[in-house]
Amino acid sequence: MHGTYMAVSKRFPLPPGDGYAHPHPWNSAIRPMLLHDLFAGQAQRTPDATLVEFLGRSVSYRRLYRDARRFAAGLAERGIAKGDRVGLFLPNVPAYVAAYYGAMMAGAVVVNFSPLYSVEELAAQVVDSGARLLVTLDAPALLPTACKVLDASPLERLAVVRLADELPRLKSLGLRLLKRSQIAALPARPDVGLWRDWLGDAEPPERDLAPSDLALLQYTGGTTGTPKGAMLTHANLSSNAQQVDLLDPFERSERDVILGALPLFHVFANTCVLNRTVVRGGCLVMLPRFEAKQVLATIDRMKPTGLPGVPTMFQALMDHPDFGATKWNSLRICISGGAPLPGPLCEKFEKATGVRLVEGYGLTESSGVVSANPYLGARKPGTIGQPIPATQVLLLDKENPERLAPDGEPGELAVRGPQIMRGYWNKPESHAAAFAEINGEAWLRTGDVATIDADGFITIVDRLKDMIAVGGFKVFPSQVEDVLLENPAVKEVLVIGVPDPYHGEAPRAYVTLNPGAAVDGEALKTWLNARVGKHERVDSVVVRADLPKTMIGKLDRKALRAEVL
Repeated sequence: MHGTYMAVSKRFPLPPGDGYAHPHPWNSAIRPMLLHDLFAGQAQRTPDATLVEFLGRSVSYRRLYRDARRFAAGLAERGIAKGDRVGLFLPNVPAYVAAYYGAMMAGAVVVNFSPLYSVEELAAQVVDSGARLLVTLDAPALLPTACKVLDASPLERLAVVRLADELPRLKSLGLRLLKRSQIAALPARPDVGLWRDWLGDAEPPERDLAPSDLALLQYTGGTTGTPKGAMLTHANLSSNAQQVDLLDPFERSERDVILGALPLFHVFANTCVLNRTVVRGGCLVMLPRFEAKQVLATIDRMKPTGLPGVPTMFQALMDHPDFGATKWNSLRICISGGAPLPGPLCEKFEKATGVRLVEGYGLTESSGVVSANPYLGARKPGTIGQPIPATQVLLLDKENPERLAPDGEPGELAVRGPQIMRGYWNKPESHAAAFAEINGEAWLRTGDVATIDADGFITIVDRLKDMIAVGGFKVFPSQVEDVLLENPAVKEVLVIGVPDPYHGEAPRAYVTLNPGAAVDGEALKTWLNARVGKHERVDSVVVRADLPKTMIGKLDRKALRAEVL
């Protein structure tokens, strides 16, 4: 962060003008632009450099830019117009890159769908988004699901990527000859065709597009309610990619290789893995999904310089038998996001690898990133760092978001910057609730309770919706979880509120244990309750083999609450 931040509260008054466009020293380096123009510019500068390395196959900027242009032409030939929605129902494969930027070149709006969705989940978001075309893979877990949605929704067509076409030649041959069970047969129907047949030969159309136009519908994770489509513009996405790149203090002439095990359908990877790599002109070492053994082998094989992930990924790497033999010396930085990074996990990982693990923070509604700890120099463990370039934060009163939080008290974190979404798709009431107006300016409400120190470092206290009401007292689950994580037996923990006839609600903890730990829930309850306030004491600690996780691997409090209650 180079020692600079822009935090706004009573201690840090609002600057004049538009609040973030002029006073920040990095603003002149951030150019809101069409996202596919950002890609085109880099492809022109380094056409022969490798953009994607996929399981041994290298694909250049030139090749992926050409495929993106051909896809844009193919979309136009089939009547996809400006503003039409094109869905990507794909794991991490090279074709994702061409489909993503190519759809935008055609003026379409990309909609990311998780490849883990059920028929019902996918159909609901296809209907909500109004997607006309779905790009998917000929995998047994994807193509049959997509075909069922094609029959049960307004979706018009499928473009099917063959996995064999994405692989290096020998692996492609082996898949076709020896692993045919891993390929779903293409149905003989006119509304299902191959991806390669969607690549036109004409020049892509010239669309009348502006950076303020919609580029991506990114559905929220649904951890606090029904998933909503965050409307992200070209300016939002291109700005956030540049903002994240500006965090990097390392020499620009040095090799830049990002290991992409995070799923590109998620906003964290979309910005920090894909778009930021393109801004930098780096190489994305793409893996189809996170698998600890494969990630460790890829670190040895490709010697990446950066590894973004969620905390459970870093824990899984340390738990794997190959962890100790992996060479980590190529990595300059590891970045944790998507969920709170437990302090003990960070300390153990850094001690074992010698690589700095920094925590950042963001939301779907912020195109991915709001704040981060510095990659070099002073940092503050336990915080989510300082606001990234051209970003402002302030604290709202927890009870009344129309005013600022009292001095010295936690408040709801609110954010303003070029990366903040336009609003929610087809949900004007949700849009109104998502923003607060302070001094005539709109601020995105994050729903997270936080504090900001004198250096601009932000500490998340908890989510407003997760607070537990215990007799008149508010209990923040994360504070109880942090204490439990200090016990060496505890690996993961979630605390939720359960009905209590006297207090209304009572905290209850659910934990998984580290290998070899020999302790039961009653012992952990006694240990914990001796270390927390009276109103924070849990009614029990439940030891489980695992805890529910979201599609990107972060602990899922909403799913646990639904399961328990």
